[in-house]
Amino acid sequence: MSFRSREMVKRIVKKIGGEKNLAPGLKDELKKSVPNSKVVMGRAHRGLYAGRHIQFGNQVSHDGGNKSRRSWKPNVQDKRLFSYILDRHIKVKVTTHALRCIDKAGGIDEYLLKTPYHKMDTEMGLYWKARIEKLYEELGEMEVVFFSPEDEAKFEEQFRELKLEQRAARREARRKMYGWSGKSEAIDEGRADAEGTHQEAARHGEGSSDADIHEPQIANA
Repeated sequence: MSFRSREMVKRIVKKIGGEKNLAPGLKDELKKSVPNSKVVMGRAHRGLYAGRHIQFGNQVSHDGGNKSRRSWKPNVQDKRLFSYILDRHIKVKVTTHALRCIDKAGGIDEYLLKTPYHKMDTEMGLYWKARIEKLYEELGEMEVVFFSPEDEAKFEEQFRELKLEQRAARREARRKMYGWSGKSEAIDEGRADAEGTHQEAARHGEGSSDADIHEPQIANA
């Protein structure tokens, strides 16, 4: 193994958290999959390229068949891919071919789990594959507990109460921030009550005025 490949393996193991966090036989798989003689362009180590790298060839003119050297670079996009095991989005540079492979696999987690190590020829791809495998291995060792419908209803009620408490806490924080107080609320309530009584009195006043108007008409009649 060349010096460049050994350094890549060391960086990947260090990012994962040391050899103690590696699954059995994973380090040997990394050593086999890391490119030894194949030259990978530098920016491919910071993304998922799925085997698509820079290519070199000749550009041939139509008139005289003159050849000039040129290069073909992969179509790289900045994407945010959601990982279910991490429960968050991963911002990564991917090629359009890698995006099609991810869609075909069913997601970034499934793509990293299904793709063998010898096809992961970039540092970032090897790192994420080793990390995802470790997380799914820990998830498989966890115990799963199922709750009865009564317990689920109780949990929903507790979550609803917790949301109400959080809403009340945010309301209280806004009151402190904007200078609202219980006194101002009492004033507003008193003002609302006064307006209500005034409107009620106005209604009674309208009724009495109509009666006063009709009484003289009856007397005149």
